[in-house]
Amino acid sequence: MGDDSEWMKLPVDQKCEHKLWKARLSGYEEALKIFQKIKDEKSPEWSKFLGLIKKFVTDSNAVVQLKGLEAALVYVENAHVAGKTTGEVVSGVVSKVFNQPKAKAKELGIEICLMYIEIEKGEAVQEELLKGLDNKNPKIVVACIETLRKALSEFGSKIILLKPIIKVLPKLFESREKAVRDEAKLIAVEIYRWIRDALRPPLQNINSVQLKELEEEWVKLPTGAPKPSRFLRSQQELEAKLEQQQSAGGDAEGGGDDGDEVPQIDAYELLEAVEILSKLPKDFYDKIEAKKWQERKEALEAVEVLVKNPKLEAGDYADLVKALKKVVGKDTNVMLVALAAKCLTGLAVGLRKKFGQYAGHVVPTILEKFKEKKPQVVQALQEAIDAIFLTTTLQNISEDVLAVMDNKNPTIKQQTSLFIARSFRHCTASTLPKSLLKPFCAALLKHINDSAPEVRDAAFEALGTALKVVGEKAVNPFLADVDKLKLDKIKECSEKVELVHGKKAGLGADKKEFKPAPGRTAASGAAGDKDTKDISAPKPGPSKKAPATKAGGPPKKGKPAASGGAGGTATKNKKGLETKEIVEPELSIEVCEEKASAVLPATCIQLLDSSNWKERLACMEEFQKAVELMDRTEMPCQALVRMLAKKPGWKETNFQVMQMKLHIVALIAQKGNFSKTSAQIVLDGLVDKIGDVKCGNNAKEAMTAIAEACMLPWTAEQVMSMAFSQKNPKNQSETLNWLSNAIKEFGFSGLNVKAFISNVKTALAATNPAVRTSAITLLGVMYLYVGPSLRMFFEDEKPALLSQIDAEFEKMQGQSPPAPTRGISKHSISGTDEGEDGDEPDEGGNDVVDLLPRTEISDKITSELVSKIGDKNWKIRKEGLDEVAGIINEAKFIQPNIGELPTALKGRLNDSNKILVQQTLNILQQLAVAMGPNIKQHVKNLGIPIITVLGDSKNNVRAAALATVNAWAEQTGMKEWLEGEDLSEELKKENPFLRQELLGWLAEKLPSLRSTPTDLILCVPHLYSCLEDRNGDVRKKAQDALPFFMMHLGYEKMAKATGKLKPTSKDQVLAMLEKAKANMPAKPAASAKAASKPMGGSAPAKFQPASAPVEDSVSSTVEPKPDPKKAKALGVSSKAKSAQGKKVPSKTSLKEDEDKSGPIFIVVPNGKEQRMKDEKGLKVLKWNFTTPRDEYIEQLKTQMSSCVAKWLQDEMFHSDFQHHNKALAVMVDHLESEKEGVIGCLDLILKWLTLRFFDTNTSVLMKALEYLKLLFTLLSEEEYHLTENEASSFIPYLILKVGEPKDVIRKDVRAILNRMCLVYPASKMFPFIMEGTKSKNSKQRAECLEELGCLVESYGMNVCQPTPGKALKEIAIHIGDRDNAVRNAALNTIVTVYNVHGDQVFKLIGTLSEKDMSMLEERIKRSAKRPSAAPIKQVEERPQRTQSINSNANMLRKGPAEDMSSKLNQARSMSGHPEAAQMVRREFQLDLDEIENDNGTVRCEMPELVQHKLDDIFEPVLIPEPKIRAVSPHFDDMHSNTASTINFIISQVASGDINTSIQALTQIDEVLRQEDKAEAMSGHIDQFLIATFMQLRLIYNTHMADEKLEKDEIIKLYSCIIGNMISLFQIESLAREASTGVLKDLMHGLITLMLDSRIEDLEEGQQVIRSVNLLVVKVLEKSDQTNILSALLVLLQDSLLATASSPKFSELVMKCLWRMVRLLPDTINSINLDRILLDIHIFMKVFPKEKLKQCKSEFPIRTLKTLLHTLCKLKGPKILDHLTMIDNKNESELEAHLCRMMKHSMDQTGSKSDKETEKGASRIDEKSSKAKVNDFLAEIFKKIGSKENTKEGLAELYEYKKKYSDADIEPFLKNSSQFFQSYVERGLRVIEMEREGKGRIPSSTGISPQTEVTCMSAPTSTVSSIGNTNGEEVGPSVYLERLKILRQRCGLDNTKQDDRPPLTSLLSKPAVPTVASSTDMLHSKLSQLRESREQHQHLDLDSHQTHSSGTTTTSSSSTANIDDLKKRLERIKSSRK
Repeated sequence: MGDDSEWMKLPVDQKCEHKLWKARLSGYEEALKIFQKIKDEKSPEWSKFLGLIKKFVTDSNAVVQLKGLEAALVYVENAHVAGKTTGEVVSGVVSKVFNQPKAKAKELGIEICLMYIEIEKGEAVQEELLKGLDNKNPKIVVACIETLRKALSEFGSKIILLKPIIKVLPKLFESREKAVRDEAKLIAVEIYRWIRDALRPPLQNINSVQLKELEEEWVKLPTGAPKPSRFLRSQQELEAKLEQQQSAGGDAEGGGDDGDEVPQIDAYELLEAVEILSKLPKDFYDKIEAKKWQERKEALEAVEVLVKNPKLEAGDYADLVKALKKVVGKDTNVMLVALAAKCLTGLAVGLRKKFGQYAGHVVPTILEKFKEKKPQVVQALQEAIDAIFLTTTLQNISEDVLAVMDNKNPTIKQQTSLFIARSFRHCTASTLPKSLLKPFCAALLKHINDSAPEVRDAAFEALGTALKVVGEKAVNPFLADVDKLKLDKIKECSEKVELVHGKKAGLGADKKEFKPAPGRTAASGAAGDKDTKDISAPKPGPSKKAPATKAGGPPKKGKPAASGGAGGTATKNKKGLETKEIVEPELSIEVCEEKASAVLPATCIQLLDSSNWKERLACMEEFQKAVELMDRTEMPCQALVRMLAKKPGWKETNFQVMQMKLHIVALIAQKGNFSKTSAQIVLDGLVDKIGDVKCGNNAKEAMTAIAEACMLPWTAEQVMSMAFSQKNPKNQSETLNWLSNAIKEFGFSGLNVKAFISNVKTALAATNPAVRTSAITLLGVMYLYVGPSLRMFFEDEKPALLSQIDAEFEKMQGQSPPAPTRGISKHSISGTDEGEDGDEPDEGGNDVVDLLPRTEISDKITSELVSKIGDKNWKIRKEGLDEVAGIINEAKFIQPNIGELPTALKGRLNDSNKILVQQTLNILQQLAVAMGPNIKQHVKNLGIPIITVLGDSKNNVRAAALATVNAWAEQTGMKEWLEGEDLSEELKKENPFLRQELLGWLAEKLPSLRSTPTDLILCVPHLYSCLEDRNGDVRKKAQDALPFFMMHLGYEKMAKATGKLKPTSKDQVLAMLEKAKANMPAKPAASAKAASKPMGGSAPAKFQPASAPVEDSVSSTVEPKPDPKKAKALGVSSKAKSAQGKKVPSKTSLKEDEDKSGPIFIVVPNGKEQRMKDEKGLKVLKWNFTTPRDEYIEQLKTQMSSCVAKWLQDEMFHSDFQHHNKALAVMVDHLESEKEGVIGCLDLILKWLTLRFFDTNTSVLMKALEYLKLLFTLLSEEEYHLTENEASSFIPYLILKVGEPKDVIRKDVRAILNRMCLVYPASKMFPFIMEGTKSKNSKQRAECLEELGCLVESYGMNVCQPTPGKALKEIAIHIGDRDNAVRNAALNTIVTVYNVHGDQVFKLIGTLSEKDMSMLEERIKRSAKRPSAAPIKQVEERPQRTQSINSNANMLRKGPAEDMSSKLNQARSMSGHPEAAQMVRREFQLDLDEIENDNGTVRCEMPELVQHKLDDIFEPVLIPEPKIRAVSPHFDDMHSNTASTINFIISQVASGDINTSIQALTQIDEVLRQEDKAEAMSGHIDQFLIATFMQLRLIYNTHMADEKLEKDEIIKLYSCIIGNMISLFQIESLAREASTGVLKDLMHGLITLMLDSRIEDLEEGQQVIRSVNLLVVKVLEKSDQTNILSALLVLLQDSLLATASSPKFSELVMKCLWRMVRLLPDTINSINLDRILLDIHIFMKVFPKEKLKQCKSEFPIRTLKTLLHTLCKLKGPKILDHLTMIDNKNESELEAHLCRMMKHSMDQTGSKSDKETEKGASRIDEKSSKAKVNDFLAEIFKKIGSKENTKEGLAELYEYKKKYSDADIEPFLKNSSQFFQSYVERGLRVIEMEREGKGRIPSSTGISPQTEVTCMSAPTSTVSSIGNTNGEEVGPSVYLERLKILRQRCGLDNTKQDDRPPLTSLLSKPAVPTVASSTDMLHSKLSQLRESREQHQHLDLDSHQTHSSGTTTTSSSSTANIDDLKKRLERIKSSRK
């Protein structure tokens, strides 16, 4: 139980990751309890478990996994952060839980998935589940489908996206697994429950049996609409509401709520689009024109087949439609007409919206073709026109339909009316506004009086449908003249009609305008569809009904007028009660008297016509009292006003009575239900009195009251016509004045401009100037509402008058119409129909434009003209365009029908001649103005192509296109543009010009829209790709547009749309979205509705919502600004930069407050660069002063004026400090939102701040420093680097402040200096701070010295400028300063340098006075820091200095170290040791420094030399890595980033500094210990191992010899290395990556370490050696067996060759080989025998039998034989097939030996045991029997095993082994523990040492005991070795390279050759290029060294062939055939080429 108690103590999260399952189980249980206890969903506790939840669900132990799942479920349910884990956990559930046999596990897995959906992560869950459907394991597939089904059943089809599921359904139905098919069937049933028949088309191709089964299941489903039973967190209130309703007994409302949500899926959406244009028969266009009808029929039939596809891909169908239209219109064969009509139907159904652009061409043709009588043709045409109607809007085709209504042919009239009726059914109150209804009603009214009964009936049906759709209130005005009988007929029809949209349409129905009726499925030919679209001909009679998908009952019928008017459709119910239209029959005078006498006192009525004015006055007073007390419902208005009008009536002569009378009229109008009938009785009189001086005001008051009661438009019309039918000019002018005021009070909606204009024209022509003036004033008021188009009506007036009108208009310019104050309070919006106005803000504007007389120009657009425009010769094309421009100019205002012109012009938009493109754009601009709002119908076919031109490469063409698009949008409003996919298709094109122009345009237009079509979401994916576009401008524009997209679509939708992006992009985009969310402007306030309504679409630029004063028209469209106070609340003002685009702050005419909404810094391109040039060229003063003079301040002011907001500049240069504080506060606010601006003006901002440093006011200074801290943090985040100019004009002044007496300020300044190092190299900061030490202010001196110390501590000596020597000398001067603080600071700084740098400091300082020197030495002693510990310490002390500046490269980039460390932490969360990277970097810098400064000084003492040389060798290896990294501009690619991070750390493993190396090893260890992260090391194994054995060699040669170094440091390093290796070699996949060469070097290093007697002397040494033993075994077992065997053979060969090598070394190598031999039976199959045999061949060639026998020991020959014997035994005769790699088999005895062995084994029947074979030929002692020997050895081992006699036993064993050198003690050791084996070996070695005396070479010479000397061929200076005969192909440069390194390594030039073995490390892998063997890696990195040392090298090669130390050398050149080597070298060279 011991280990139990171990894990019991661990914290929960560690238990959860423990390798013992019990521990994990307990961990999960505890976690579950913790989770249940945490109440706060945002508690930090949750975050601790974020990374573990995946492990909870994927635990390998099934029991533990169950508990983990429970805990995970609770976590997901309660933790706020759980959403972050969605992807990994759900994928874990799918792969590791759904395949479990336990049902409970699966249930919990499904629950977890559903819980993630509940916490709003539905998309991610669904994505993982859909991936799961591709899994090979059917269990998983079934579980995924089941989860999807449950999710759909519980959450409903709103949350679970059905499209992707339906896409994979057919594949699931084809599965071989029955379980999968069954589950697919269940989910199909569930989907059907939600979307009904929309599921049929996608499944029509599955197996018929399955389809039949599904049909049966579907029939059983309940018909009611399904409701979700589970809700997202955000909807849970809704759930609670539903429950309440149910408990209250009925969920009527709930049902209603969901009712209209259910059929939201449209089958069309689920289908794949098919491309058909390319599939048309090649000769289609010829055939369709053919003379024979059969050929034409063939062509049509081909099309018919293609258009049967239910969804077609968008494309250019213009030609096809044209051809079909021609057949419909002109073909004489009616059968073909019907066929062509069917094709059009198919196209319309398959293309939907995308067909809309062709609708206008086809509709008139089809309608005219209705003259055909044949039912099948009629039916085909009906189907066609109905299908086409659904692709467009009634508005767009209204002109064409109305034109046909006047046709003489009754059938055409009848069918058109029926078509209108059917179309109306698809409309709602909002999509059928008055402006549309009016012309249709007018045309239909003609038809109800037609002589043909069928025409009449059709018209009745159409009117009835209209009545049903918009309600009586809207239609009644048009039916005023219809007699009762007909009216009843209309109402009767209305009751029969059932609407497609049901009655729920409501006001929001504009959205549904384009949505196909929910009931319609994609026309897949099912009979049901036809019904729905009411096309089916078989139903007789005109009153076809569309089956209502959701019929609301019959509409409420209008109540009798008296009770308050008709309450139209349900949409108007709110207002129905007060609807103003009070219709009242005219009463006779008798009835009136009777009614009046009932409510008025009798005396009153008698005195009305008294001749005495006083009596009349008294009577009026009573009358007034009576009216005041009367109740509204009882007041007989008509009777009362009749009484007032009774004689003398309006001819009353007494002004007092008259005033009273007029006042009473006003009262009655206000208090009673005042009808138009009553109004007509009095208005005449009022107009008559309006000019009266005394009574005029009362008359106006009465008229206003009547206008309020009967609505202004009607009243105004009446009043105007009455006024101008009289002659009295005073009345006329006063009436006009009244009207001017009334319009301001009531607003402009509904006014009949036409009538006014004729009256105004009359007034303008009046002789009386007052009338003219009033008329002009009225025009001014109208201008406010109507805009500039008003002037068109008066262009033919006299110039003088026109100039007066223009002056009046000018006055009005820039004002916004006041909000209406009357006409709303009582009756919604002055009684007009909200639905229509709310949605059609273009009413008023349209009206004006509708009044213009329009010319029909279609007859002038002849085919000749069209062909001219399309001519090949550009001049003729130009003529054609000129003609068009002429036609439009002449006509001024034109009708929308312009024939073939659109197609002709469209062609010219991509003309190769740019001049013509521009001309076409100008024509299109003209066209927009001339056609007005009707241009809408051409947006799709002409407008969108204009947008394409925005992608033109020429600037002027783009500008023209933009102007044209704007001119169009001004006429059409934005809705048409945003609808459909056209705009998103444009944005999709990867044209940077197009993208930036289009996004800029959208950013300008979107803010002013109140609502946008849902299709805007289609642009979002392309917007995201623009955010990451290569082009900076595109990115910029996309960022500007982002907030406005969000304003309309909402953050949720936008964030959802990021789902499909790559993970890296997704994070970036989400970050931008977050930012945009903060900057998101509010939508233009709806409260402005009333005002904005009349201004709408005709010219949105002219109008603004009431609250926004209109500025010049362009900037105002950018963003209607809400009033400033509101803006502040909405957070718009302060962030207005984003909303404003980049507009300069608005016009100065605005109030000061509003002025501040713009950006405070304006980005001036290249502004900063220009300023720098000016300063360099001395055009301006250099920023350099002791105190700032006025000219500097003035200069700064001028420079700022162009790029700082005016108001801010005023604050900045104000004389009062409080204004400076204000300015700083604003700058702080805008810092985040205006990064670009801040960076663009950074030089000016810093200069301004230097001025603040000279202020005496502390609060300003504090605020300035606060701002600077934020500023430099921002700059370092933005990776900005200060320019020299910015630094030099700022840092010196900042340093002045470091000497402030106030502590707080000094601290802040130091913090800023600290942060500055992140944006400006520390090495450049150094001189500035150094300058600061010369100050007179002692505080400043002290602080500067301290700062210098910090710099050196953080960034190493390289920061010392100009050189460390000079810098330290200057610092040392201050040790003698008179101020104590300065002295201390100087001493501390030098101590810091000493800690990093050691004794060398004294050399750098130079001579100091005795006193100073003693102070320094004393201080250094006191600090007593060991240099090696310094780095860690520094890091702890100054963690904020994470930035190292690579001052060698002097790059203005972030220092590589910081990149490394931060990237490292991200990439592999090695966050345990973030310091490592930073610290290490500093060490390297120091090394560099020593090399630069001290090479000369070092050569005196041996050990120093060794040490420096070693660092010198490492330096170049490691430095280039970060250098290269610093230069690379992108770190986008996460993978390469991880790789380079790992490279960097590995490079530190071999560092000369022990701490650095340990840190690096710890980081790698952390990676290796985590399974999921270990694979990051893959590909780096060789590199890592090379670094490791280099470190081993470094320790061996250098560190161990270094007296100063604490030995426990070395032990620590050893244990790190060995621990790392063991971790590595436990991971088989990584271990196998080690290549032969590297393994050879590694084994060399490890065996050398095992033999190192110095280690044994250390107290921990034994432990190290034991670990090495263990490691060697691991290496042997886990490495790639071929590689390790090969490596050992080469190593053995080398060690035998090298005379300097100890025999022990070879012995250990052979022991390793024996161990490998023992493993062979298991590993033989994984070994590449050919390679091994090649290595043995080489070995035998170098050591023929004779030579081997000469060896002192016979182990080598036995080892070789044993190996070969084992191989023969395992492989049999086949082994001879494996000699393929050996070129010349005769060179060695291998083949012969193998043959002998085979023969031998054939003869012998295996009598010899393996043991004997192993022992080989020479027996231990032929005479002594085996048994005796064994007994003897057993005795010895017993002794060794016992505590007491262990020494004695070892001594005996040693003696025994000496005596019988070939004795084999292996069997005895084999069964013992690893520890025991190594103990025995070590014991023997100790005894050997004692007996033999330490015959080792002193290590101070730098020669390792095991190094050897191999031959060098001096003349050729080609390095070779016998070892390279194994055919490894390596270039000679590699050897040279290697040699240089090795010589470098050893320190002494003349002993360079002794470190030989690694040379051969490359030579071990035959015919395979090396992986990454030691030399390869170094090869690339050492090129710098090469040039400098090349000469040196060659000299050495020749001269130093022997050791200069006393070691004897044997030249073994005799063994090498030089010619042979030369040949081989040539071969290697040629093969390398």
